[in-house]
Parts: sequence; C-alpha cells; structure tokens
Amino acid sequence: MHNQFRTGFTLLELLVVIVILGLLAAYIGPKYFSQLGKAEVTAAKAQIEAFEKALDTFRLDVGRYPTTEEGLNSLLVKPASAERWNGPYLKKAVPPDPWGKPYVYRFPGTRGEYDIASHGRDGQPGGSAEDADISN
Repeated sequence: MHNQFRTGFTLLELLVVIVILGLLAAYIGPKYFSQLGKAEVTAAKAQIEAFEKALDTFRLDVGRYPTTEEGLNSLLVKPASAERWNGPYLKKAVPPDPWGKPYVYRFPGTRGEYDIASHGRDGQPGGSAEDADISN
C-alpha cells in the first residue's frame, strides 16, 4: 500500500510564514539598530575619557596642556616646546571617533580648560540624537 498523500508545505503556508517573519523583522529591526547608535555614542564618550586622563598626565609632566596646534597627537609625539614630556601617554595612535572622523581638540576650551569633541554621526557641529556633538 502506497500513501497517496504528499508531505511538504503548500505555497499558502510558506507565504504566511514569510509574512510573519517580515512583521517580526519590521518590529525588531529598528530597536536593534537604535542600540547600535547608542553603542557608538558610548564608545565616543569612553574615548574622550581616555583622552582626558592622558591629557592630565601630560599636564603633570609638562606643566601645561597641549596647545590647539599641538593637538591630541602630542600625547604620542613629543612637541618641540615640551621639555619635560615623558610620553607617549596613549598606548596606540589617536583613533578617529566611532564614525571615522577626527576628534576636535581645543585649548583653551570654551567649557573647561580644554575641549575634546566628536561631531557625531553627521560630522557637523550641533545636531540631535546620533548626530549630536559629544564632548568632555
């Protein structure tokens, strides 16, 4: 005796599963990608904190913070005017921000002794959400 019934899925059953998967992706996708944006902001804040610690050590050794012209690179390479420089103060080269753009360093700063900032995802001053500036 042979079983005359075929096993498998009908086209309608497959379409229903595809629609359900699409709805789940539409619901979960935006939440997942918003978490990625938060991770980049958190990484930028952590890098800025590391720069702050390195700059404070530079100041203890040299007696001043690097000038705007010397920039964050002075944490790796001795500036000509820094006689008591005892670096490098960072283990690796100055990284770009999480969006691949350079950090902005300014001394003297407008909000403190110095400013370190990332202009966010758009690379432009100002903005909101992931495009907002992140600074010390």
